[in-house]
Amino acid sequence: MKTLAFLPHSVEKAVLRLFEDLASPASLKMKILYEAGEWDQLSSQKADPKHYLDAESYWRDATAVSILRKLEELPTTIDRKAAAEGNFLASESMCFRTNLRLLPYLSPGLPDTDEDVLEYITRARKIVVRILRGCPDNVSGRFGPGATYGDRGRLTTIPDKMSSEPTLTPDAWPHLFEWWGTAWHNACRSSGKLPTRIRGNRFTTVPKDSTKHRGIAVEPSINVFYQLGYGRVIRDRLSRAGLDLTKGQDIHRRVACEASIRGHLSTLDLSNASDTICSNLVKLLLPANWYSVLNDLRSKRTEFKSRWHLLEKFSSMGNGFTFELETLIFLALIMALDPTGQKLVVGQNVYVFGDDIIVPTEYSKAVIAALRFFGMSVNGEKSFVDGPFRESCGGDYFLGVDVRPHFLKESPYEPQHLISLANGFQRLAKDSVCRSQVIRRAWFSILDALPTNIRSCRGPSDLGDLCLHDDESRWSVRWRSSIRYIKVYRPAKFHKVKWQNFKSDVILASALYGVPDGVPQGPISAVRRNQTEKHFLRLGGVSPRDAVRGYKVGWVARS
Repeated sequence: MKTLAFLPHSVEKAVLRLFEDLASPASLKMKILYEAGEWDQLSSQKADPKHYLDAESYWRDATAVSILRKLEELPTTIDRKAAAEGNFLASESMCFRTNLRLLPYLSPGLPDTDEDVLEYITRARKIVVRILRGCPDNVSGRFGPGATYGDRGRLTTIPDKMSSEPTLTPDAWPHLFEWWGTAWHNACRSSGKLPTRIRGNRFTTVPKDSTKHRGIAVEPSINVFYQLGYGRVIRDRLSRAGLDLTKGQDIHRRVACEASIRGHLSTLDLSNASDTICSNLVKLLLPANWYSVLNDLRSKRTEFKSRWHLLEKFSSMGNGFTFELETLIFLALIMALDPTGQKLVVGQNVYVFGDDIIVPTEYSKAVIAALRFFGMSVNGEKSFVDGPFRESCGGDYFLGVDVRPHFLKESPYEPQHLISLANGFQRLAKDSVCRSQVIRRAWFSILDALPTNIRSCRGPSDLGDLCLHDDESRWSVRWRSSIRYIKVYRPAKFHKVKWQNFKSDVILASALYGVPDGVPQGPISAVRRNQTEKHFLRLGGVSPRDAVRGYKVGWVARS
């Protein structure tokens, strides 16, 4: 019996109406499970595209089983944090076994080495060398948006990080010479804060779906500052090799759509990809100078459940270069399967974006076998070698038809959240008359929950969730000086950490780093230093993450 009200009444009504109007076996089952309060069963339901013959049938079932699957508030009995911790230990166990398997190949000629495997590793290493080229002695560090080992909670703005005690691992000490030349160091020195050495990173979890959390690692501040710098270098080198990670998601979605029609390419997805790249694999593939730098910057231990764990993996999600490094390694392992270098071409029939991989169908079995040998686990539920369905980088396609469901990730109580959900329902329709009829009642249920003045904020989809997406005839428009303005519900009040809370050296360091944009860059004289501080104080403060504190109805220009 359903006992918990984890959704507002209007949203619950919309979801139940959606289940009814989808009118499929899966949607009927979901409605029954919802009304019975069988949350564990509801969260475990899935739609396998291999069991469907047409896009419409799959879309209806996938929409039904997916709408609540990632909802954080869904009251399942599953210990989601424990699931993430279990994945961490399982991945470490896999990396341990892979490290043992690859250990002989670090010293070629030992009895346990296979000549064919050694030749394959050599080809992959040459590909990595060709892509990476020389390792820069110095890079410009970069601050990330998230927490570090010593910066938690809301105190994660750049000036907050420059005000706290910096942290680093023992092996990262060579990068102190670079760090000493930064304004960040000057700000710390003036406050008497010296870098603190810690043993490694800290394991934590973030929401993923209603059955499990995702494990990540929070890195020391100096480590991650330079990890991000080298990650950017790897990204640039990959771009020169034909793999543009900046546009990677859009490219993958477009290619997956075409592959679902032609079947010439397969889409592969890996489970816990970054957590299963073992240290010996990186040592085998990277040039010595690159390996030395990245190995010094990575955390070799993780604080896991109040104890320090010596890592078998090379780097985890949370490390500033993990995404670029895993992309590089997967690309090299794939390209090495073609000794001639003629059949596999980056950007033509091979695409890699983190653990999202697209390869020619005839190579898919070889790619899967190679990845498994080197310790990776292919996710069979999200990998598609044959059939009419392909999935990559958030794009789901069935014979060229977009069948991506909508995921409700948090319970929507405020108008901006309801607008986002209503637009999510509209995106489900995809300009289809049939689908528009399916989502119609659910969409109106959300609109009924909005105040009249906000409900009238109608506009085009390219304005995002500032307005309700609707036909142009229903847009709220006014003209001024021959410019068309669209009525929207936009952020109007922002939380700011006032600059008066920071010392002058931190303000100067923030100015040099570029916080916010438009502040003078480069060397600042004593005179300009005072001007810069006054300029920053006039700005009021710096905005932390999730800084929006209020919304209001307004107008934006769109000619």
